[in-house]
Amino acid sequence: MSETYSFSQNVNDIFVASAKLMNISQDVIDQIKFCNSVIQVKFPVRLNGSLDVFTGWRAVHSEHRLPVKGGIRYALEVNQDEVEALSALMSYKCAIVDVPFGGAKGGLCIDPSRYNDQQLEKITRAFTREMTKRSFISPAENVPAPDMGTNARTMAWIADEYRSLRPQDINALGCVTGKPVEQGGIRGRTEATGRGVFFGLEELLNQDEFIKPFGIKPGIKGKTVVIQGFGNVGYHSAKFLEEAGAKIIGIAERDGFILRESGFNVEEIHKQFLKTRSVRDIPDVDYYQDSKKGLEHPCDILIPAALEGQITEENAPRIKAKLIAEAANGPVSTAGDKILNEKGILVLPDVYLNAGGVTVSYFEWIKNLSHIRFGRMDRKLEDMRGKRVLQLFEKLLDKPIPSEIAQKFNFGADELEVINSGLEDTMKNALNEIIQLKASRDMPDLRTAAYALAAKKIARYYEIMSL
Repeated sequence: MSETYSFSQNVNDIFVASAKLMNISQDVIDQIKFCNSVIQVKFPVRLNGSLDVFTGWRAVHSEHRLPVKGGIRYALEVNQDEVEALSALMSYKCAIVDVPFGGAKGGLCIDPSRYNDQQLEKITRAFTREMTKRSFISPAENVPAPDMGTNARTMAWIADEYRSLRPQDINALGCVTGKPVEQGGIRGRTEATGRGVFFGLEELLNQDEFIKPFGIKPGIKGKTVVIQGFGNVGYHSAKFLEEAGAKIIGIAERDGFILRESGFNVEEIHKQFLKTRSVRDIPDVDYYQDSKKGLEHPCDILIPAALEGQITEENAPRIKAKLIAEAANGPVSTAGDKILNEKGILVLPDVYLNAGGVTVSYFEWIKNLSHIRFGRMDRKLEDMRGKRVLQLFEKLLDKPIPSEIAQKFNFGADELEVINSGLEDTMKNALNEIIQLKASRDMPDLRTAAYALAAKKIARYYEIMSL
């Protein structure tokens, strides 16, 4: 009998089972697992002379830390169950990587491809007004970000509309993250989730003893990779892996799966994909109309970077990857996950792996509240200090340091370097915490350990507050 898939129930079941392994009381588990609040709004927008009515949601899972944080997606598949599940994932994700936010998520039931930019702006501003007047958006309480179907420009519209509604709020730009750099955004945010996926995989593949039982050799170089979903996250994950020496052999999208066993040039494929948003007409590849074939193709690393519920009990027995890196939210169902574990396939879970986006969003939020970009105050100072160190070495050696060596020293980090350094440190430290907890409690898999780590951190807050 096939499973009945409920995304929110799936997330809750994993959380409860993992939390119980940490000896957390049932009262605290119940307090954490349910969403604190959810709004549904229906609002009219006049387009082309007629009124269209749109439906949107914003869910707040946990307010143990404020503001709550989570993206807004525009898609026809959006529903309340989905935003509740995603808001819970955001709470756990933030706890795992020690980002001081609670979890939230939003969605608008819309196909953005059916509207031009002017219409999308009008719809987005109307949605922003609905959220703002109900206090479901503000830099102090509830901070959205881009998600599927939205982008930096969408966030700029939201920030501008919020600022017009709250002109007295000096921190108004912090009401959303993922904005264009010119409008209060931060360098590195666009590629942050994909870069976080890369850092997580890089650290995992350096854990020689941990990956050995799964038949996985250390290092990224030479690994074959299949990507499902070639949007922002999938593209950047592929790009960084290719740069590190991996071979991207397959890309699955809505309209099919393309395969080249010798490996793609990711930039070339991406340029062609952007023209048509399709993989159907890309030359010199093996094309399969059934995109699900990509999930089942033999490879070292499979990266689902599309929608939830892609690997279930129906197709999990046919998965041939050695390692599944969940760049999307909830791509593997509970029953599918059980089968993968029984097959000895290592799964790096979404609740940890795609936390790069919220980590860099946190950096952007701090930048907006501090009203100064990273590196502005001390970059030149650090550069001067570094040059003095080089001068000291030259004096001690009584000869100049060759310019090709001196140029390798970068003493004053700019904003992007600071952000990437912070992201790498965050992702690698969090994975080591997960692996250590798994070993200390003899947990069955990394997903259980990641949820257990989140449960422990959030429960500690509730336990202290109830003393």
